[in-house]
Amino acid sequence: MKVALMVTCVNDALFPDTGKAVVRLLERLGVEVDFPAAQTCCAQPMVNTGYLNEAVPAVRAFVDAFSGYDAVVTPSGSCAGSVRHQHAIVGRRSGDPGLAAAIAETSPRTHELSEFLIDVLGVEDVGAYFPHTVAYHPTCHSLRLLGVGDRPLRLLRAVRGLRLLDLPAADQCCGFGGTFAVKNADTSVAMGSDKARHVRATGAEVLVAGDNSCLMHIGGVLSRQRAGTRVAHLAEVLASTEDQR
Repeated sequence: MKVALMVTCVNDALFPDTGKAVVRLLERLGVEVDFPAAQTCCAQPMVNTGYLNEAVPAVRAFVDAFSGYDAVVTPSGSCAGSVRHQHAIVGRRSGDPGLAAAIAETSPRTHELSEFLIDVLGVEDVGAYFPHTVAYHPTCHSLRLLGVGDRPLRLLRAVRGLRLLDLPAADQCCGFGGTFAVKNADTSVAMGSDKARHVRATGAEVLVAGDNSCLMHIGGVLSRQRAGTRVAHLAEVLASTEDQR
């Protein structure tokens, strides 16, 4: 199986270790991973703020970069949700039947990491070792738009040495929301503070999620509170082994 890594803008710019972790993990599981250098933004920021016409070039660049692969894997429920649900809207609005047809090919083959591991590869125990107490935050788009359900939790429960703790009010939004955090900063910070309070109540060493954008927001609040809880992407936990962690 030949798989393309859609690393996402946030990871490429701020969290490159997450992309590297995805590659290590998938190659350990026998998957051939490619990184299309032509990839750019998935167009979610433009779509979410109403600039649908401006999103067309980004969507076109996506289908050009990721055509011809068996699957596209991304460490982001948010970006996977954009590809699977928003690209078709952009394609229809563009009036370009060729673009719409290309989207119909690439969108269904695009998977958030936990979906790909469980639904495509059929594995829950990926051979990881992470000897820490962990709380898991289900990000909004992975939970509501993609419906990943308990897939990340099943993967975490299979990690040796990891003790998974229940996060109170886990399904509540952390308050990031992309441009929402800029346009509604006070509300965003208040929501982030609520999420951080719940994280601190667990006593977990590490907060794990499938989107670094949300972890950046929550982690920033935890850091300012000197909570002593660090954040880690699900891919980094699953890529950890006794030799490399």
